[in-house]
Amino acid sequence: MKRILLMGNPNVGKSVVFSRLTGIHVVSSNYPGTTVEFMQGTMRLRDEEALLIDVPGTYGLEATCKAEEIAVAMLAEGDLAIDVVDATNLERNLHLTLHLIEEDTPIIVALNVWDEAVHKGIHIDVAKLEAELGVPVVPTVAVTGEGIRELVGRIGEARCPDVPKRTEEERWTEVGRIVNAVQAIEHRHHTFLEWLGDVSVRPTTGLPMAVGVLLLSFAVVRLVGETLIGYVFEPIFDVAWRPLMDRLSDWIQPNAFIHDILIGHLIDGEIDFVQSFGVLTTGLFVPITMVLPYIFSFYALLGFLEDIGYLPRLAVLLDTIMHRLGLHGWAIIPMLLGMGCNVPGVMATRVLEGKRERFIAATLVCIAVPCAALQAMIWESLGGSGLRYVAAVYAALFVAWVVLGRILNALLKGESPELILEIPSYRLPSFATFWKKLQMRMLGFFREAIPIVILGVLVVNVLYFIGVMDVFTAFTAPVITRLFGLPRDAVVAIVMGFLRKDVAVGMLDTLNLTPKQLVVSCTVLAMSFPCIATFVVLAKELGWVGLLKSVALMLACTLIAGTTLNWIL
Repeated sequence: MKRILLMGNPNVGKSVVFSRLTGIHVVSSNYPGTTVEFMQGTMRLRDEEALLIDVPGTYGLEATCKAEEIAVAMLAEGDLAIDVVDATNLERNLHLTLHLIEEDTPIIVALNVWDEAVHKGIHIDVAKLEAELGVPVVPTVAVTGEGIRELVGRIGEARCPDVPKRTEEERWTEVGRIVNAVQAIEHRHHTFLEWLGDVSVRPTTGLPMAVGVLLLSFAVVRLVGETLIGYVFEPIFDVAWRPLMDRLSDWIQPNAFIHDILIGHLIDGEIDFVQSFGVLTTGLFVPITMVLPYIFSFYALLGFLEDIGYLPRLAVLLDTIMHRLGLHGWAIIPMLLGMGCNVPGVMATRVLEGKRERFIAATLVCIAVPCAALQAMIWESLGGSGLRYVAAVYAALFVAWVVLGRILNALLKGESPELILEIPSYRLPSFATFWKKLQMRMLGFFREAIPIVILGVLVVNVLYFIGVMDVFTAFTAPVITRLFGLPRDAVVAIVMGFLRKDVAVGMLDTLNLTPKQLVVSCTVLAMSFPCIATFVVLAKELGWVGLLKSVALMLACTLIAGTTLNWIL
């Protein structure tokens, strides 16, 4: 199978081109011996299939950083390369193009973001550029699909011109000559999106704008989530699922063990989908009705912010703050993803360069960044008591995020690299790309969340039945009752948090806790062991030594935060 490399500078639309050429059926892999991730998928090339590999973005092939080292290594393994060039920044992009032409791999140039170049008054003579470079050049607009068909049709024309190695100085001189020969720029007024792009990266206007965007985002996520729960999912369960469960309950009720496993305990003689805690009741109701709507709304909003180009601006704005935690601005991406689900949040730490940064980011995600499912249950449990109690949980997590980050930055050797990031122009998102991305994330939630919740409910019910939970409750009672000020029964909910934290908060609702106790218990749940899916991913990303260090920090933070909150409140 022919191996085609997709190469280019960061933020030139490479991922959108990749999506256009391969669809959503792709595989994510790590380059051998590294934690640097790349995507690969198959594409149709005339009558045969070809393997398309999305090479990590790089500005050159001098191998001065890990991304460039891997790009050079992958270039030697490919049959040809598609060089994605940002038409709005031709001079900087052509440096990599000329470097690729000097290698022995045939290339074809995708002159991407062609529509933005036209809007900015940038005129590029494509035929002349093709003649200057000696390789095919195809204008494309990846978000709309314009030019993609022509690009695929001309892949067979990819060439490897016979040119001598240039020094770096000669290469930049040649770039300048080519740009002057093929490009002309006319004056034009900025559009609204261009003006918005300028104000959103200036600290004086960008930071207030960022606060507004984040607050509005959480309001939208909650509004959409609660609307879906109240008007779609709860009615579906009450109308379609409850009658089936009632019949099944009547049929198997004489067998207490099977009834407790499948249906759970009856509350006032009826099935309560939140409190009954059966595999077919709570095990399905919680992830589908109480969690899925918030996950859907969060990922939809995150995808929109990604596609319009806002997230890189947020990374630049928060770079100074993140450096004080031993990270840089791009670490905000794992944090935001972690607010949807900690699993992709931990996996996204691969965008960071070193082990030190990845350890700090992954640990902070697991301790101080509550997933959407947990946040939904926090609002559900504490929202009725007053916003100040919800705010207390978020404030405790934020303080832990800042304090722990500062401590790790001081204790762990090494420095945080500077953020070198190009900010793309604001663009209207492509609905097709947006929908494919949302589908992939939702399918991932179904594959991971529902089986884990069902398994967790099953395991806890069995442990209850054989008496193990009673022994564990007695062993941990001093910490739970004296330090945290919680009843002994809260131990079971906290243990359940290792399997699924949203279900654990639902269990706390059955204990008639005071608002103060709910604040303490929700904070303890958020900071203690991550759910089992995150735990497995954390072990994979950090290794067993890193995992043990991270878990030790979780336990320490949990004890300190729970005790402090119990004392303050």
